[in-house]
Amino acid sequence: MGENVMYTAAAAAEEAIPTIEIAAHAGTCYGVQRALDMALAAAPQAGECAQVHTLGPLIHNPIVVRELAEAGVGLADTLDDAASGTVIIRAHGVVPQVIDAARERSLTVVDATCPYVKKVHVAAERLVREGYRVIVVGEPGHPEVEGILGHAGDDAQVVSCAADADALTLTGKVGLVVQTTQTAQNLAEVVASITPRVQELRVINTICAATSERQQAAASLANRCDCMVVVGGKNSGNTRRLAQICADVCEHTHHIEEASELEAAWFANARHIGITAGASTPQEHIERAVERIKELCR
Repeated sequence: MGENVMYTAAAAAEEAIPTIEIAAHAGTCYGVQRALDMALAAAPQAGECAQVHTLGPLIHNPIVVRELAEAGVGLADTLDDAASGTVIIRAHGVVPQVIDAARERSLTVVDATCPYVKKVHVAAERLVREGYRVIVVGEPGHPEVEGILGHAGDDAQVVSCAADADALTLTGKVGLVVQTTQTAQNLAEVVASITPRVQELRVINTICAATSERQQAAASLANRCDCMVVVGGKNSGNTRRLAQICADVCEHTHHIEEASELEAAWFANARHIGITAGASTPQEHIERAVERIKELCR
């Protein structure tokens, strides 16, 4: 009898521990990991006095920016802040004139622009050559979008949603390119707004596959969980979109930048906890969150 009681108590204790599941696709994408690897490779070695800066945050993750600074890679807001040495172009890319200006100043340029972002630049340039007015679907003011505009012609405009597109006066030939982290749904809504109003619409879908994979995996997981944790920079557009996608189907969704923000109360009644992370979130940041959740649920 005593053994049965002990077994039952142990089983109950085991049952009280919630399941923690990480989304099938989560964390750093190829372009971000490539940029991180390039930045760390350019970092000064022990004893070196070399000046190495990223031009703007390398990626939208304040924790990573802090870790890079600790490794000797500083942050320059403008080229004036990087008077000598090496300047690393952020994963979001920049307008072509910035790279030209850096080289004119005899700075060593490490171009860590994501290859998929560069494909958007090439697509926008091609549309301009072929006589299209370019519309960029994305977040106005976002560094990636600003970089795209530098390749999209003088009359290019940015729309963040179908309502923005509705407000534009459009005729003739219009070409669309898309910020790599946008959702397919948002693109479809903008296309639906513009199509009836122009003579010709050419759409080049430049949404990154990694973005779509993370969004689909997050939605799938959130549908099965009673609590979701989204790990990544709060200044990261793709991470914020993941948080919104999760919140749409899972009421108890929490967006954190680091594990210290997690609160035990969030998991008090949780049976299945899901974790996803933006494309600018390193794997070790996800692992820290998992370990902290386990501690809080004991």
